[in-house]
Amino acid sequence: MKPVIALIGRPNVGKSTLFNRLTKTRDAIVADFAGLTRDRHYGNGKLGKLEFIVVDTGGFEPDASSGIYKEMAKQTRQAVAEADVVLFVLDARAGVSAQDHEIAKYLRKLGKTSILVANKAEGMAEGARLAEFYELGLGDVQPISAAHGQGIKPLIELALGALVPVGGDDSEEVSDPDVIKLAVAGRPNVGKSTLINTWLGEERLVAFDLPGTTRDAIAVPFERDGQRFELIDTAGLRRKGQVFEAIEKFSVVKTLQAIESASVVLLLIDATQGVTDQDAHIAGYILESGRAVVVAVNKWDAVDEYQRELVKRSIETRLGFLKFAALHLISAQKRQGLGPLWESIGHAYRSANCKMPTPVLTRLLLEAVQFQTPKKSGMYRPKLRYAHQGGMNPPIIIIHGNSLDHVTDAYKRYLEGRFRKEFGLIGTPLRIQMKSAQNPYGNSEDS
Repeated sequence: MKPVIALIGRPNVGKSTLFNRLTKTRDAIVADFAGLTRDRHYGNGKLGKLEFIVVDTGGFEPDASSGIYKEMAKQTRQAVAEADVVLFVLDARAGVSAQDHEIAKYLRKLGKTSILVANKAEGMAEGARLAEFYELGLGDVQPISAAHGQGIKPLIELALGALVPVGGDDSEEVSDPDVIKLAVAGRPNVGKSTLINTWLGEERLVAFDLPGTTRDAIAVPFERDGQRFELIDTAGLRRKGQVFEAIEKFSVVKTLQAIESASVVLLLIDATQGVTDQDAHIAGYILESGRAVVVAVNKWDAVDEYQRELVKRSIETRLGFLKFAALHLISAQKRQGLGPLWESIGHAYRSANCKMPTPVLTRLLLEAVQFQTPKKSGMYRPKLRYAHQGGMNPPIIIIHGNSLDHVTDAYKRYLEGRFRKEFGLIGTPLRIQMKSAQNPYGNSEDS
C-alpha cells in the first residue's frame, strides 16, 4: 500500500499550499471532469517513482473541547495515528507559538515519526530565525516555501526515507490476475457493515484466511460462483470466532488505502441523505486513482418517491463525472437488489483490464474522425493518425498525430464515447492521451 503523509499544524501556516504542491492539484488528471469536488483534504503525491497519500488535517487545536474545533481535533488525531509520517508545518516568519508547543507535546507523546517543516522560509537565513523551532523537541527543522516550491523535494525524500522499506522489492505485492480485489467505500453509517456482513453470510460465499497481508490491513479472500475475490477492509472488519464481521467504523486513511489497493470499488450512497460532500470527495479520489467503480444507493426501501427523485438528481449533478459507472438501487438490510451488484463488479473489472488491439483502435479512430472532424484552431487543424493502448486498469489509449494539443475536451469525450461503445467499457475510467509529432510544420494545411 502507498505510505501516508499527514500534514498537521495550526491554521494559516500554509498546509493547504503544501498539500496542493505535493499533490499537484491544479494539474490533476481529473480537472476536465465537470462537477468534481476540488476542496478535498486528501490526494495522491508522487516523487519520481515513489507514490504516497497526503492528508491535510486542517487547523489543529489539541485541547479543543467543544463544537467544530473538537470534531476537527478528533479527525486530526485519527489521521495522525494512522499516518506513516507526520509533517508538522510551522510559520517560519511568525515563529513558535503557544499552540505550536501544544501540538509538539502531543506529537512527542504519540511517538509518531514527525518532521518539523518551517514554511514561508523563502529569502530567510537558516540561522537564528529557525533556531527557536528546535525548542519544540522534535529534531531538525526543514525550511521550505510551499508557495514557491523551494525545499519540497528534499523534504519528501526525508519523509519517505524514514519509512523502511519504501518502494523496494520487498514491498512489492504480486497480484493474482484471477482475483478481484474489492473495496466497499462510503462515509459512516451508509450501510457498509450491513452489506459486507450480508455478503459474508451467504452460503455461496466462502471466506478463508490469507496469510501475509501487509500493514495490518484485514483482507478477506472469498469465492462466489467460481470467481475469486478479496474483500479489502474499509468498514472495520474484525474476527469473531471463526468468521469475520464488519463494524461501522470510518477511517479516511483506510478508505484511501483500500481504494488504492482495489481492483474495483463499490461506492455506497445513503438514500436517506443523498450525495454529500464526503461522498463526492471519495468519488473524486476513486476517479483520480483510476479505479473501476460501481455505485450503489443503499436504504432505497426507506425513502418515498419524492426523496428518490431528489437522490437521482443529486447523483446526476454531483457525481456526473462517474456517469460511466453502473448504478444500483439496493437495500442491504432487506437483501434487495444485491444479486446484480456482482454482475456489475465483474463487468467493471473486465472493462478495466480490457485489451484493445492497435488495428481496431486505429480503425475506430479514423472512422470517428471521418464522421466528425475535429475543429480547426487558428491556422492548424488537429490530425489524428493512429491509436494504440498505453495501459490497463484503467485503460489508456494513446493517439498520435499533429497539432493534438488543439484537440478540445469535447472532442476527447466524443472519442471516448466511440471507444466505450465498441469495447463495451462500463465501470472504468478511460484515459485518452494525445501525442503530437515533433515536426511543427507537418500540418499547416486545412484538410
